[in-house]
Amino acid sequence: MLLSRLGRRLIAGVVTVTASERRSQLRNREIALAKLADLVAAGLAPEAAPRRATKPTRGSNRRRLAAKEQRSATKRQRQRPSAE
Repeated sequence: MLLSRLGRRLIAGVVTVTASERRSQLRNREIALAKLADLVAAGLAPEAAPRRATKPTRGSNRRRLAAKEQRSATKRQRQRPSAE
């Protein structure tokens, strides 16, 4: 399971982590080890529950349609009057 989650990080079966934030090689190694620990912890964490689809509320639907109507009216006013 862990290897499948770390698929992008695997190169020939080896997990690669790089760090070059600091000038000190020792400090960069410590940072890389911390990154590796975070990667393993994230790989072992349980997957998040799938998102449940919900319907938009009646109020949000009304606001969306009112905004569309307002934009439509604005664009209608910008048009040249028709020659009737």
